[in-house]
Amino acid sequence: MIIRTAIPLIAEYGTSVTTAKIARAAGIGEGTIFRVFADKDELLQACITEALSPENAVRELDAIDVSAPLPDRLAEAAEALQAHMSRMGAILGSLGHGGGKHPGTVRGAGREESATRIRAALAELLEPDRAALRRPPEQVAALFFGLLFVQPRTGDEPDLTPQELVEVFLHGTLSGSAA
Repeated sequence: MIIRTAIPLIAEYGTSVTTAKIARAAGIGEGTIFRVFADKDELLQACITEALSPENAVRELDAIDVSAPLPDRLAEAAEALQAHMSRMGAILGSLGHGGGKHPGTVRGAGREESATRIRAALAELLEPDRAALRRPPEQVAALFFGLLFVQPRTGDEPDLTPQELVEVFLHGTLSGSAA
């Protein structure tokens, strides 16, 4: 509960957030934080660990109804994974972890293992449509996950919505008349 409360505050204030502010937001006494964490640095590290953990993303992906149409499942997955990436970026950015370097093992999962677990959950979402896919669900999951991470940003065009991203992913970039 302390970590869940602290993450948005750390994203907003960075390392300047006080344990008193976190305690007030959590509705607990500041001393309670120090009964759980040795010091503020340990709390910050726990928040980084939580933000980078694939567990929340995998849990959200596992909760998606596999009987829903594929475009709906993928749009929901895109929303969940974009939220996960946003949490990671907010925490790391506010704490000065610029660049793409993963700060290490998170709950036993390093960067590659985290990505593997998320891709496996995506592949499970694709499994009901295995026969309709041109490639195995695992490969389609890896492509979709990669597209989410490298979604092109252009100055004059807004980011694609999850639904638009899924449309391009599933049907390509050609208009109906050009296809």
